[in-house]
Amino acid sequence: MVKGPGPGRESTIRALNAAGFRITNITDVTPIPHNGCRPPKKRRV
Repeated sequence: MVKGPGPGRESTIRALNAAGFRITNITDVTPIPHNGCRPPKKRRV
């Protein structure tokens, strides 16, 4: 399972595969908010 965005996702999977781990299934479990938290109110000057 792969969690989170970033440049190291695919390279990590490739490194594990090269180290001898047998990878049969790759699942992306990155948490995606449905609506998320309310953003902070805008700063007025």
